[in-house]
Amino acid sequence: MKQIAVLHLNRPETAETVTFMGHMLHIHHLNCANDLEKARELIAQYDGQVDAIALNGMPAELELGPAQRAHEQGASLTAVAQQTPVVDGRIIRAGLERWGMILADRAQPGIFSRKQVLMTPGLNHNGMARAFEKHGGTLRYADPFIYFNLPKVPGVGLRQTRNQAAPFTLDRLKDVPYAALYPQANGQPAANQAPFDWADVIAGDIGTIRYFAPATLKRKTVVVESATEADLADLQARGVDIVVTLMPALDGAAGLGRWSAATVEAALTALRQNADAPLNEDTYLDMMANLEWTPAIRSLQADNADVNRFAFVIHPLSVSFIHHHRAFRWTKYLPDGLVEAFAAYMPPIPISRITGGQSPTTGQRIEGHLFSLGATPRQMMRHGERFTYNRLRQAAQMAERKGARIMGLGAFTSVVGDAGITVAHEADIAITSGNSLTVAATLEAAKQAVINMGATDLTKGKVMIIGATGSIGSVCSRLLAQAIYDVVLVSIEPERLIDLKRTIQEETPGAKVAIATRPDELIGDCDLIVTATSAFGQRIVDITKCKPGAVICDVARPPDINKAEAALRPDVLVIESGEVLIPGDIDFGYNIGLPPKTAYACLAETALLAMDGRFEDYTLGRNISVERVKEIYRLFKKHQFQIADLRSFEEVVTEEQFAAKRQLAAELKANPMRFAQLQAETGAQLAKIPVQAKGVSSRRKSSGGLVAVVATAVGGLALLLWNRRGK
Repeated sequence: MKQIAVLHLNRPETAETVTFMGHMLHIHHLNCANDLEKARELIAQYDGQVDAIALNGMPAELELGPAQRAHEQGASLTAVAQQTPVVDGRIIRAGLERWGMILADRAQPGIFSRKQVLMTPGLNHNGMARAFEKHGGTLRYADPFIYFNLPKVPGVGLRQTRNQAAPFTLDRLKDVPYAALYPQANGQPAANQAPFDWADVIAGDIGTIRYFAPATLKRKTVVVESATEADLADLQARGVDIVVTLMPALDGAAGLGRWSAATVEAALTALRQNADAPLNEDTYLDMMANLEWTPAIRSLQADNADVNRFAFVIHPLSVSFIHHHRAFRWTKYLPDGLVEAFAAYMPPIPISRITGGQSPTTGQRIEGHLFSLGATPRQMMRHGERFTYNRLRQAAQMAERKGARIMGLGAFTSVVGDAGITVAHEADIAITSGNSLTVAATLEAAKQAVINMGATDLTKGKVMIIGATGSIGSVCSRLLAQAIYDVVLVSIEPERLIDLKRTIQEETPGAKVAIATRPDELIGDCDLIVTATSAFGQRIVDITKCKPGAVICDVARPPDINKAEAALRPDVLVIESGEVLIPGDIDFGYNIGLPPKTAYACLAETALLAMDGRFEDYTLGRNISVERVKEIYRLFKKHQFQIADLRSFEEVVTEEQFAAKRQLAAELKANPMRFAQLQAETGAQLAKIPVQAKGVSSRRKSSGGLVAVVATAVGGLALLLWNRRGK
């Protein structure tokens, strides 16, 4: 049986026997009591009696970035032994830290992505630092206030800390006693809260972290080379979410890594096949390659264990949404055009945390993060596609930092440019437009609406799809043709209409398909009208021409039809596209403009994919797959999502309202003269309502170059003030 001795600065003496890499290994844990003379005595005592000696917390060499310095006390300790190798973990630590973080990321993808990391300390943890860099992390070092008692961590980047400050730091530390280099928890958390508040991840040595970290570390991740159950209990009490230990477990179990790099290096040294092999990285590489282990990832908070995370991006549909945000209420005192223009330049803003979602079928819990861009649809149209792409890429990076593995594109962000393809290519997390479930929910809502309006056999009806060649409209057309057989396709793209008609006729033989570039001549025969356009400044539907009791399902956001137009025909039902009830005690943490627990279908698709563990680019581009729509509807049923109550202009349609519309429609059908008179009267009234769609008038005024310049300046000032307020 191989034996190693591990010298600790301050730990009770114990012994243990483990099976490591197929060999029995006896470990003597020895206490030096912070006394280097006693450490020398123990090394001399065990020299020749064990196969390796580990100096835990007593490095012979200090490293910070590219700088290296010998620690005089450590160098003297390694020279005491004449027969037994003495190691301090330096040779294997960096490699195992980098490898451990790769394995941890494979086990829990995104756990380190784009995090703000506080190295506590960065001393002798170059492997961690470089690994965080590769995961897009932003690093700061706690070394200044740990070792030099500076009041706070300077806001410097990794490059400056490592390349400029490192030599100076090490020159000051090479003579510092080990007890000061590696302070241990004393039960009194430090009061230096700010650096730790900034960080998503606190990485370094467990004793140093416990000594300097404040009492509150809510939602933090701690990454260390090793930890004990007592360490985890302390971090759990402070609110830490996750602890990752990067060193292998010497007992071969998949549990907590409680052995330090120095101990692991001593174990590998003792198990060398060739006892004369030099103690360098090459000697250890083959042995390390044979290790079968995954770093321990321990969730400390029960309410955050096994949670799948997603993100969703929204934006103001009009300038009034900006005025209503608590941080920007002051903007109502400025001209709307100016506010709308400068808001478009703002980066994504975190809005809220979505909690409480859970599948009744599988029990899988989900958590979401809501972000908002500043641009209205009108501003997105005025700027180039790249303008919006850049902000969505920023949002994806922010979402990744919060642990989201999929992000949904809400409202107009899902139709800008190539409808999510470029965003998905540039993002490191999955992207979906949400349009597959939007289609499924729209068709389900339309079915319920038509039934509520008195239809008994949908196959005998007639349906019109306006915007039929768009991403949502085309797949709606194909699926509606399979259910109703008599469809009218309307689009301003005649060549694509022809292609879509042929596709439907091939997929659904016997379907009757009419095509037109305008709806006016054919709309009077249709029982159901679905509008799914991205048009601005025009009248999408002349509601006065609709047949009595018709149903209009307005999929577009912002909507194609306004409330004033709908009021002209009280017999016609105008509903929004199907909203969705997400299972569980869902709380959006923000008023998204819907009743409690109710989500837009595009948001619900993102949540549904997270709930099912489908972290993949799901709905992208303008050619939505019919198979994807059917698949997402199966997942919808599997996890017991539901269509919410039908709504019209943000209000639930009651049974009394359905009944009143059915009665009025029946009266108009029975009295053609009265209906003709109604059409004439409402036609005259409609002419007085401004022509618009998406809330945008057909007449647009240019803001001018001066407004754009002022807007940019004001926007920058507002953002600066907001960031300072947040800090």
